[in-house]
Amino acid sequence: MSHTLYFEDFNLGQVFESTGRTVTEADLTMFSMLSGDWNPIHADAEFASRTRYGQRVVHGALGIAMATGMLHQIGVFERSAVAMMSLREWRFVAPMLIGQTLHLRMEIIAIEAGSSPRTGRIDRRLQLLDQAGAVIQEGVTDVLVLKRAAAQAT
Repeated sequence: MSHTLYFEDFNLGQVFESTGRTVTEADLTMFSMLSGDWNPIHADAEFASRTRYGQRVVHGALGIAMATGMLHQIGVFERSAVAMMSLREWRFVAPMLIGQTLHLRMEIIAIEAGSSPRTGRIDRRLQLLDQAGAVIQEGVTDVLVLKRAAAQAT
């Protein structure tokens, strides 16, 4: 789906999914450079081969960044999102590995109109899933979304 939805367009239980994206060696290296995190579990193939994962593990924080990018790719908040308010209960369920193809599943879990005539709050459960459908990371985030009347007034 690639069209903007406004506050009134969302319903509890609605689910949206992104397309897939394969995690690459370049992703791991670039995130190490950006974050400064060169922990051996990420950067030392020999060290990582002796861990329970048997290979380097991609930074968990990169999963959060990828999830927000995939959220944008879904497109439903393109012109209606005002601000992401929080990221809560984020869990790193399984390791993120080079070569996995991940996609995002977003479920609407709460809708609150509030008192503002301009925006309402929407809670979303985000799940970063691998190619087999297993949860790699998940958490909850809320976002302020424009109400249709406010969007039409601008």
